[in-house]
Amino acid sequence: MVTIDNTDRKIMELLQQDASLSLDALGEAVHLSRNACWRRIKALEAAGVISARVTLLNPEALGLGLMVFMMIRTNAHAPDWLDTFKKATKSMPEILGVYRMTGDLDYLIRARVADMADYDRLYQTLIRRVPLSDVSASFVMEQIKDTHQLPL
Repeated sequence: MVTIDNTDRKIMELLQQDASLSLDALGEAVHLSRNACWRRIKALEAAGVISARVTLLNPEALGLGLMVFMMIRTNAHAPDWLDTFKKATKSMPEILGVYRMTGDLDYLIRARVADMADYDRLYQTLIRRVPLSDVSASFVMEQIKDTHQLPL
């Protein structure tokens, strides 16, 4: 467990909003020198608290206007099946998230595709690569909230 103070929280909050902020701007916002700010960021990275700094892209601007959640059920739970499933889903760039679930579902997949035909291509590719018992899908009609910012 890493000790995180209010200054660290403010730095992380600002970086979650805009990872391209300069060290000078961050330092000014949290009342630290640029070097002190840099040391704190490096310490947070070394501790695994900051795992990456990325650029978020607009999916609609890239022709990926359809978000789909695929609900997966399987009768196979052997380690070799799971390894095949992980390799298949990790190799498909349209698949943004894969989650092993409790309850009625075994896995939930979040994907971005251009349209229904593109979804069908994704579905066909997935079922060719790994045997699945049941796949159903729900398509997002309106995105009300989607953030990567964690509450600090």
